[in-house]
Amino acid sequence: MEKLKKFFINGTWVNPRSDETMAVISPSDLRQIGTVSLGNEQDVNDAVQSAKKAFTSFSKTKKKERIDLLKDLKRITERRFEDLAQAMREEMGAPISMARSAQADAALGHLESFIGALAELKERTVLDSGDVLLKEPVGICGLITPWNWPVNQIALKVIPALATGCTCILKPSEYTPLSAMVYTEIIEEAGYPAGVFNLVNGVGDTVGRAMSKHLEIDMMSFTGSTRAGIMVTKDSSETIKRVTLELGGKSPNIVFSDANLERDIKYSINECMFNTGQSCDAPTRLLVEHSCYEEVLKIAKKSAEEILIGDPTKEGDHIGPLFDKIQFDRVQNMIDLGIKEGASVLTGGLGKPHGLEKGWFVKPTIFYNVSNTMRIAREEIFGPVLVIMPFKNEQEAISIANDSPYGLAAYVQTSDIKKAERVSSQLRVGAVHINGGGYNYGTPFGGYKQSGNGREGGLMGLEDYLETKSLHGL
Repeated sequence: MEKLKKFFINGTWVNPRSDETMAVISPSDLRQIGTVSLGNEQDVNDAVQSAKKAFTSFSKTKKKERIDLLKDLKRITERRFEDLAQAMREEMGAPISMARSAQADAALGHLESFIGALAELKERTVLDSGDVLLKEPVGICGLITPWNWPVNQIALKVIPALATGCTCILKPSEYTPLSAMVYTEIIEEAGYPAGVFNLVNGVGDTVGRAMSKHLEIDMMSFTGSTRAGIMVTKDSSETIKRVTLELGGKSPNIVFSDANLERDIKYSINECMFNTGQSCDAPTRLLVEHSCYEEVLKIAKKSAEEILIGDPTKEGDHIGPLFDKIQFDRVQNMIDLGIKEGASVLTGGLGKPHGLEKGWFVKPTIFYNVSNTMRIAREEIFGPVLVIMPFKNEQEAISIANDSPYGLAAYVQTSDIKKAERVSSQLRVGAVHINGGGYNYGTPFGGYKQSGNGREGGLMGLEDYLETKSLHGL
């Protein structure tokens, strides 16, 4: 835990220049589990100078050298797997079974897919014209990751930077520094040269802004709220650096009457509430064909009330608390707003579940009698809250689904695969999950509209970290 008070710069754990700190609190029982240092602009500059020096040689490494390093990273990640899972169980309240099967699993799943993508990547291509295209590392990368999927997002940014020969500075969420510390130890043990990877903890307005504005950072990759993504983009525009963003979502889930309702509605409810609703691509708008609307309400209510809520230290498929009082208060305020807007509560509602009054636990909540103009239907709540709305026909469903500033993901439930493809082709989103189809490692992830730009994962995830150079006259 002492390392939480240090930063990792130029291959060693160093004392910050800043003396500001923040308590790290367990969301399940409100214990203080550590103290993290919060950096400043000087800390960022130290990390950038370290990354700049390392880039000179690391950018020239051969693909085989980088693949070998990634394989070492994989071997050590496998050994430290439980440490990653326990860190996320403690810092964000992810139930330990889910922390292993989804949160920590992402560290290995993404790593394996990036190793495969790097092996396939063509770093030199001869065009029909005879000109040559080279793929070269973009440079020094500033990486900002969120608290809701801490290691997943670290892996999706750090690994492609290392794979392509870039150097980087990671600013993880200050609320989830434990998993970032463990991941940094893994990188350190894997033997990456000093300065290739650097860790600076801190808040977005200080460390994040210093990174975005820094003249010598060539690229910013940010995952978080749309509001913060706008700030990163504005700050980065002063130096015309590349910016990739994975931002908010309000994903529609279209259920047609020909779906397997018992199966698909139970899946839909569980998917919405997974990770206590703290996923940017959660299916939080359930759009239901009018002819099966009443039946869906009954299944949805029963399914939500079967969801278990409990202690993150215990094995099982229950959900845990929200990550912090900030998010707890926001979710409670949005539930209250939904009631005031005139929506009806099908199940759940305000307050904490019985017997779980100490941590930031909330009731899985479903609203019906909702219109798409209500704030609860348009704004990202980021908690276990679902709104249900009816539609008359296919075109109305598509219209409601697309009537959103977001476009990260969508879900479609129907037994008619041609209909599923037809509807999917008209949805303005980066991914469509059909009849429970899940995300697979190596598939590009990202959104349309205010859900961001760029793609993370697999070959496309590597390309964001590469520049293209053309050679003429060879």
